[in-house]
Amino acid sequence: MEKQTYLTDKRRRRVKLVFNPASGSSNASSVQLLDIISMLQQWKYLPEVYLTEPDSNFAQVVQDTMAQGINLFIVCGGDGTVSAVAKAMRGLPATLGIIPTGTQNNIALSLNIPRDIPSAIALFRTGERVKIDTGLIDCERGHSTFLEICSVGLMSSLFSAGDDIQHGHLERVGDFLSTLVALNPSKIKLTLDGKREIVRMGHLVLVTNMPYVGRNYQVGGTAAFRDGLLDVLVFSNLSKLNLLGRAFKGKNMSELEDSGIEHFHAHTVDIETTPPMQLMADGVALGEGPIHIELQRRALAVMTKAPELKRLKRAAAGEK
Repeated sequence: MEKQTYLTDKRRRRVKLVFNPASGSSNASSVQLLDIISMLQQWKYLPEVYLTEPDSNFAQVVQDTMAQGINLFIVCGGDGTVSAVAKAMRGLPATLGIIPTGTQNNIALSLNIPRDIPSAIALFRTGERVKIDTGLIDCERGHSTFLEICSVGLMSSLFSAGDDIQHGHLERVGDFLSTLVALNPSKIKLTLDGKREIVRMGHLVLVTNMPYVGRNYQVGGTAAFRDGLLDVLVFSNLSKLNLLGRAFKGKNMSELEDSGIEHFHAHTVDIETTPPMQLMADGVALGEGPIHIELQRRALAVMTKAPELKRLKRAAAGEK
């Protein structure tokens, strides 16, 4: 009843549905797409579908779509697809909607978007439009943006093989192990907000913008995506096996019960490593070398769950 009440005065609206057919179960993707289109139509949306490809130019997709007068982009996929579209939307007068169908769905979890597809779709009408922060990167490969996480070191080096293994490609186990064995700790120099300098020996630094990363580990507060600060986690005095052990056990990586993990907050972070360590942002490899990371406040509009009081007020207004 609430759904029907809320839709009473809603006109049909064109939206861009960015659908990743490789996300989730590929065998069921065509059926899933038809179901999602049907559900969007029930909520008075007119979806125009774009099927992602490995070489999709999302910046061009966003530009062409907005030129047609469409400014709501609904992304159906995992964190990689969501982040890629978000990059193209950053700073533009457009809104991102998320239907999480990936493996981890950290961005959806961080933004309080349910995994249940009908519930996620309902938020596009009943939810709240919120402006969130994004991360900006400057490194030797140029400028980039991230929504979830930038990693320096161990996780960046292991990501490709680890991601393939997670998706069933067990032939990559050998690559994963050989990379792990070959990795040595580096001298890590961090400069926070241009003045506070920290030097450690270690294997890993994480700079995050979302509360949840990796295998749904909580690394920041629930409002980390709009608190105006980056969470910086430095892993030192921890062996490679200790780090992996914490990861596979699903341990909360922000817990500081040992001196091997330090947690800082900053607007900007400069990182230099000797020898150089691998860089990665939201699953995209960025090579090696020094990196500058800064926060851009409220650069992206996203549909998320409205606070309960606001939801009830909207429902009551619709009944009148």
